Parts: sequence; C-alpha cells; structure tokens
Amino acid sequence: MKKRNYWWAGLLWACLAGIPGFAQEGYTPSADNVEARKEFTESRFGIFLHWGIYSMFGQGEWYLNTGNLNRDEYAKAASGFYPSKFDADAWAEAFKAAGARYVCFTTRHHDGFSMYDTKYSDYDIVDATPYKRDVVRELADACRRHGLKLHFYYSHIDWTRDDYPMGGSGRNTGKDVSKADWDSYYQFMNHQLEELIRNYDPAAIWFDGMWDQDASFDWRLGEQYGLIHRIKPACLIGNNHHKKPFPGEDFQMFERDLPGENTTGFSAGQEISRLPLETCQIMNGSWGYAVGDQNYKSTEELIRFLVRTAGKGANLLLNIGPQPNGELPAAALDRLKGMGDWLSRYGETIYGTSAGDVSERPWGATTRKGNKLYVHILSLKDSALFLPVKGKVIRATAFDDKEKVPFKQTEDGVLLQLGQVPQSLDYIVELTMKK
Repeated sequence: MKKRNYWWAGLLWACLAGIPGFAQEGYTPSADNVEARKEFTESRFGIFLHWGIYSMFGQGEWYLNTGNLNRDEYAKAASGFYPSKFDADAWAEAFKAAGARYVCFTTRHHDGFSMYDTKYSDYDIVDATPYKRDVVRELADACRRHGLKLHFYYSHIDWTRDDYPMGGSGRNTGKDVSKADWDSYYQFMNHQLEELIRNYDPAAIWFDGMWDQDASFDWRLGEQYGLIHRIKPACLIGNNHHKKPFPGEDFQMFERDLPGENTTGFSAGQEISRLPLETCQIMNGSWGYAVGDQNYKSTEELIRFLVRTAGKGANLLLNIGPQPNGELPAAALDRLKGMGDWLSRYGETIYGTSAGDVSERPWGATTRKGNKLYVHILSLKDSALFLPVKGKVIRATAFDDKEKVPFKQTEDGVLLQLGQVPQSLDYIVELTMKK
C-alpha cells in the first residue's frame, strides 16, 4: 500500500480521461459481471493480505523504498524465505469464521516479487526461494473449499525492473534508468495478468500504483481492462487511484476512509460513484508485517468501523500482514474471532444490506434490507433517539431480545423511546417499514 507525499500528488487527474487508451471507453458490463457486482456488494466484509519477501525484514511492505535499499541486496531475502508454518486451509478457516466473504491477496507488490509460479520471471516464490511452493495456488484452492471468493492485488509499478519507467517512488534501488521501456513492461504486466486469470480464476483484480507517475503518463488502461474482461467478463476491476472510477472499472475503492471522508488525505475530491464501494483499512499501523507495530485497533473499534462502512453502502476490506513464517499474527486472529462472534449474531444487519435511510450520524449508522431498517446505535448518551425517516414505521423492536421499542412518529420522522441509555457495543433497533 502507499506511503507517499510527492510533489505531483496534487495534480489533477481529470485530464487523463482524454488520453487515448486511458480507459475502456464504451464498456458495458456483461450479465455475469453485473451478477458478480451484486454478490460483491452483498458480501460487505473481506480480508486483505499484504505478504511478500518484505515480511522477512519486519519493516512493512515499503521497506525497499523507505530503507533506500539496493534491489540486488534486497532480493537476497528471497533465498531465505521459507514460510514453514503457512497453511492455506488454516487461513481460510480463520477468515470464514471471522465472517469474511472474500479475500484479496497481494500477488505482486511494488518490490516486483511475484508470490506465485509465473513463467514470465524467475523472481517469484517458486523459482527464487527454497520454499518452492505456489502459495497463490494453495490459497486459491483453500478459498474455493471454504466458499470464499479470491481477489488479486496487482501493482502497476515495479521498483526492481529496469523496463518500468522511473516514477516518484523506488528511486534509490539501483535500477538502470537508461533501460526504461514502457512497452516491454506493459507487455510483461499483461502476460502476468492473463496468467493469473486463466490459471487461478480470481473474482477481481485490485490495481495499485497509478499515483507513481505524473498526470501526463498514459497507463493504457483501456487495453488492459479490455484484456481482463475478454478473458473473464465477470472479473471485477478496481483501481486505487483515488478518483471517480474510469470506464472499465467495476467497483470503487477508498483507502483507510469511508466514502465521502478524507481523514487520511488520500481521498481529497474523490467523487462517489454508483458502482459497488469498498473501503480498505489496516488493523494496526502497517499493511505488511512490521515487527514493532503492535498498535492494533480493538475488536470493538473494528466492529464499529464495519458497521459505519456498511452504513455507507460499502464493503470493508480489512488488512492483515502475515508473518515471514507464514502464520497470521496472534493479535489479528484475536480480532478476527471477535468480529466473527459478533457477525454470527448480527450479520443479518450487515450482509446484503444497503445504506440506510438515515445517513451516518455521531451516534451511529443505519442499514437497510427490504422493508427492514436497522438502526445501529454505537454511541448515544440519551434514552431517546430521533430519526428523520420519511416512510411509515409499522413496528420497532430491539434486535437482541425482540422486545418492542415504543416510538412516536410525526411528519418529520420517528422518535424511538429506548427507556435507558444504550450500553452495548452496538445496540440495534429493527424498524419494519411500510412497503
């Protein structure tokens, strides 16, 4: 994931839409793609995995760049990468028990190392490490066995290949800038993408890295998106460029922010589209494994973030940085268990819902499914709550015990009389609305 503050970060991207080949102009999603979007939207919760040889250093996924390392010295870590405790089924079981519906895995990050058996480079987990196992193959098979969809993160940039033109990051890795050849690199990427889709059948491709070049750079996304959709029309495409989606993209993502917010500085001016939405978020302070980063958000914080995300009509893609030995950090597993316990009881109010009739408020959020409006009260200091809903409320009950909640309805909305100040993590009131 990104850690950037370059001089060009504020450049407007709107002009890119006029560059030939920039987007898949005239794109109309297939019926299978539309159905895949629907399933994706209903999922509401996925797991993000940042794992590569960078985990060996325990300094996060950007260490090649932030440490100003030479690419050849960095690459020596591959010869010692042997994740002896990696167990794809154990991972999938933990994600399933957590209530996740899909997984997004980093097949190739900015350091250029491929975590699968690619025939287009020897710099991969099968050819460059003593481990010799294709973890993407094992994870794909495990996810299939456990009923989880698998998405693939794929970096548009590379800090180690000479043919990738030098951008704003990875400038001190020892690349030979005289050998930059965008056509060569573009062909390499497309070969790998075709390989990933045909051999592993992902449900989505999650692109990252467009922020590395200035606004005049032609990424030729139209051809690339077209290639993906020709191979597998149902394959969803998302791109972490922090702008309104371009033609050919099937979902819109927001980095560490809810749609419409910009607390991190990544989403300034990011217009919200009508496509399916996804927010990616870290559990602690890092995407890749960082040995000194134990500042994990509490289970309660993560559940509340999930609720607020669903209240925005978006999915939560929650990140974990696996350890170099292949294990998931114990703190992450603890949070997953807590989230799974909560979702096993309250998942009805999250899965398959849309943003509720009442937009997010300081006290919480609402989600909607059919004629049911779920009022998620996360923080309230009063024993009553006014909701500016226009529809007629037929019945109000506490989700936990199904006891009736007294209410008064006026032309301006409905006043819920809770009887006492809610004390639970998420006090949910189920409103049955007139159809």
